[in-house]
Amino acid sequence: MDGVLKHANVSVFVPHEGCPHQCIFCDQRIISGEEQRATYRETQLAIRTAINSLGEQSKNAEIAFFGGSFTAIYREDMMELLKAAYPFVANGRFKGIRCSTRPDAINEEILLILKNYGVTSIELGAQSMDDEVLRRNRRGHTAQDVVNASKLIKSHGFSLGLQMMTGLYCDTKEKSIQTARAIAELMPDTVRIYPTIVLEQTVLHLLMLEGKYVPQTLPEAVELCSELLGIFREKGINVIKLGLHASELLESKMAGGPYHPAFRELCEGRMYLDIVTKLLADKPEGRYTVSVGPTEISKAVGQRKCNITSLWKKGYQIKVKGDEQIKVPYEVKIEAR
Repeated sequence: MDGVLKHANVSVFVPHEGCPHQCIFCDQRIISGEEQRATYRETQLAIRTAINSLGEQSKNAEIAFFGGSFTAIYREDMMELLKAAYPFVANGRFKGIRCSTRPDAINEEILLILKNYGVTSIELGAQSMDDEVLRRNRRGHTAQDVVNASKLIKSHGFSLGLQMMTGLYCDTKEKSIQTARAIAELMPDTVRIYPTIVLEQTVLHLLMLEGKYVPQTLPEAVELCSELLGIFREKGINVIKLGLHASELLESKMAGGPYHPAFRELCEGRMYLDIVTKLLADKPEGRYTVSVGPTEISKAVGQRKCNITSLWKKGYQIKVKGDEQIKVPYEVKIEAR
């Protein structure tokens, strides 16, 4: 269990609990760094610790039950955790409760319970909107289950989050793009994108060792995920997470895949490279100043100045500077110098 505020969440993990299927890529104990579900007492202790650390800022935070399929765990266990957290929402110390679950573990009864106990946000692990990919990865639900659950969640007034993965077994770049577009059509409030990381002793690891699965390379994942970011950006959908959270346990158990501790930074840098490249397409080789928002300079330059280097190889000598007049991320102005 993690009592540290992350992305305005106080996270409480329920690893593997509630999952009726063992997805071929999954080991939530490694991903979350937790072995067992938090108890009532541990949950309240973590929340009180967070309040002491955050002070008045806790009123803008959520208590989040992540790591497993929250609404599919034993009902008494789910109620125990909700009862531990709800008093801190009822007294105004936190703005609400967020939970993650499976698309096929949502119905009217469950939503009424969640509403009564202060849950404000529900995230669904969609992972893919291609039924063949879902079947091959043993997800145990269909794309239509994602659609149905999403519409039901929104109809009850919850904030909807959707999670997708790239590089799954039998997945392709084209299918991932189709998944992103299908998810965007559901208009979730938030999205998380996770490139598939091969963990030791999973079925996916065995498939990789047998040569039946080839993980994405880091450049492939960055190229694809930067394109997915653009799809969600066009729809005004906030991508709140891109890539798995770094941890010593995760890094020690990885057997393959495009893991990088600053994966989002790589993808955002690639977005800037693509934008600048397009703007320079009809310009002669030479020296140019690229202006971006002041907080966007490092992204436009790219990690270790990789964007500068890439454009230099194409004949463009680029200088990136901040412009206070540019208020929107990915807005770029180019001038010859």
